[in-house]
Formats: sequence, structure tokens, C-alpha cells
Amino acid sequence: MGIRKYAVIGALALAGVSMFGLSAKAEDVKLTVWSLDRDIQPAPHLVADFNKLNNGIQIEYRQIQFDDVVSEAMRAYSTGQAPDIIAIDNPEHALFSSRGAFLDLTDMISKSTVIKPENYFPGPLKSVEWDGKYYGVPKATNTIALYYNKDMFKAKGLDPNKPPQTWDELVEDARKLTDPAANVYGLAFSAKANEEGTFQFLPWAQMGGGSYENINSEGAVKALTVWKTIMDEKLASPDTLTRGQWDSTGTFNSGNAAMAISGPWELDRMSQEAKFDWGVTLLPVPTEGAERSSAMGDFNWAIFASTKHPEEAFKALEYFASQDDKMFKNYGQLPARSDISIPETGQALKDAGLKVFLEQLKYAKPRGPHPEWPKISKAIQDAIQAALTGQSSPKDALDQAAEKIKAVLG
Repeated sequence: MGIRKYAVIGALALAGVSMFGLSAKAEDVKLTVWSLDRDIQPAPHLVADFNKLNNGIQIEYRQIQFDDVVSEAMRAYSTGQAPDIIAIDNPEHALFSSRGAFLDLTDMISKSTVIKPENYFPGPLKSVEWDGKYYGVPKATNTIALYYNKDMFKAKGLDPNKPPQTWDELVEDARKLTDPAANVYGLAFSAKANEEGTFQFLPWAQMGGGSYENINSEGAVKALTVWKTIMDEKLASPDTLTRGQWDSTGTFNSGNAAMAISGPWELDRMSQEAKFDWGVTLLPVPTEGAERSSAMGDFNWAIFASTKHPEEAFKALEYFASQDDKMFKNYGQLPARSDISIPETGQALKDAGLKVFLEQLKYAKPRGPHPEWPKISKAIQDAIQAALTGQSSPKDALDQAAEKIKAVLG
């Protein structure tokens, strides 16, 4: 998710500092990069490899927590302590761009031989635009689909080659697959009260004919009602309300959930951890033949307007972009570019899953972009939590969210 939550790993931050300290020369231009990427993800490796170039620019890397990205970045910018470069969740890019916090890169991009707008998928590219100008560069892209345990399907008398295609089939299969005695839930997903919850729910609302501007549509209410049924019948773990996607999918990998809604970032981990036969299918739709949707996730690179080294920071972004062809092979992340073909890995399950995600990306829709996206998303998150904890009915919860969003949109 784009949009996964990872614990801060102090050792990684220390490693970033030591890399910086060991190789930096006094006359080097010193840049700082903030990202939530941990050691098995691109950013720390890109920084380390860039520093090895010894090109007169050295970067210090700092890992930040997913939940803190917006608040910490805004606080740092307002106090004059912003990093030079940050990786920001794509729907929140407009928040910073519209406030003048990010550097306008339009002219630099127009002269670049590495970063070419025409090479990017329209959705990710749109997320770095504001008022007709570019305020960033897409870092990667992703979406979500349904993973399922084929062995568990067989054990419960379900066809492992016919995963659920509709919402009703998903609930019915989850009922059959849930096995409390074996500590197995039918489904794992994230309804956490942060951007991950919105990321997972919005496609359901969109498939039901809704949108963030129309979050209380009849189809969106039905979608949240399905989620409530899953939670009320204990077809998913109670901590679905508090776990992010990474942790919730971990229960699938460990054999404690029969299905999981998650993204392509899991393909590598699943290939290593899952000790069973698994598959991936497109997100189930409300009814057969209904319009598909999915989330569009992952992060963008941006340079803060306060940087004292804009040219050097852009050189760093060009280097990062020049490594996009290694994103999937090395880190299991999909490049945000249409000019890069992803070769098969030779791992049958992983390659089959990748094809499904590439198909799912065709239906991926962005969240926003809107400069007040965090407020819009918060209204949706509150509705999800209110409905799933029984504080409000799905309709009342989404009606309330629609009023909040209406006030934000003006």
C-alpha cells in the first residue's frame, strides 16, 4: 500500500547514520531521506548504493512509522527541520503540494533523460500532480487482491480452482473455512483506523457504486454491511480492527487464516513463509459481472521546498528512478512505470500471483487526490470503526461520514 505499517527498526536508522558517517567527506553535499521502508525494502538499499557512487553527494536515511508520516513531516517542515527528500503515501501528496511544502519539479523533469512522465502509469503519475505541475516522482505502485489457501479449500470440500468471485461467495466460503478449534479464521484483512483501513474499504465502496464523494451510496452501505457480517460471525479475527495489512496477512502465512486481502508486496514473503499451496484471485465483486475496482497504493518521492540542495536532491531521485527495473526482482514491489516489463521469477505460485495483480491494477482507482485527503480518509475510518464495533449501523455510520466529507469538500 501501499500503505503498510512497519515498526521502527532502530538498527536500520543506526545503519543509515553509520553509512553516512563512514563514507561522507567534509566537502560532500549532505542530504536526508525519510521513508517507512525497512531493511527488506528499497529505500535503505537505494540510499546505500547511491552513497557508494562517491559523487560528492551523501545521503542519511531515516525510517519513520506509517502512522506518523504526515504529522511528523508537516511538523518538521513548519519548524524548518524537514528532510530534503521524503517518501509520502500517494493520496497525501496533494496535501503537501497544495501548501507549497513540496518543490515544483516540472522544469527539472522536462530536462531529465531518466524521469519521463510518459513512462509512468496514469494513476501514479496523477498523484504527483498539482495544479498542472509535478511535485514528485512515483516510487512504486500496488493494489490488493484475494490470497487463498488451496489446501484448506480442499480440506473443507471447496474447489481450489474456484475461489470466491462475489461478495456472497466470499462470506459463504469464509463460513466454511473458519475453524475455531484449529484457530483458523476464514478471512484476514485490515479495518484499522488509519489509511490502511480506507485503502482496503474504498474499493468495496467503489464496486458498490460509491466513491469518497458519495460514501453513503446504497452499494457502499452494502459493502460495510458485508464487513460487519464477517466480523459479527467471527469469520475474521477481532484484531482486524487494530492490525495493519502486513500483520493481518501474517496470520494467513502462518496458516491461521484461509484467505487474506493484501497486495503484491506479500508475494516474496509468502513464497518464503507459506508452507502450503496458495493462489491469488481478483477482488470479489458485489454480483457477477459488476464493475471491478481496487486500491491504488504505494508511495511517491518528493523534495521539500525548504531544501538547500534542490539539484543534488533531484539527482538522487533520478538515481532512484534509474533502479526501477529492480523493484520487483529485489523487493517484490511493482514499478509505477509502463515501460518496464517484469520477467517471470521461475517460482510458479509467485508468477501466477503477479499476473493477477497486474490484471487487478487495470481496475485500481486512486484515493483522491485531494489536499484534504487525511480528513476525508479519517471520516471513512471512523465510519468503519463505528459500524464494526456496533456503535452505529453501517448506514448511519456512512451517513455521518458523508456529512463530514461534504463539509471538507465545501
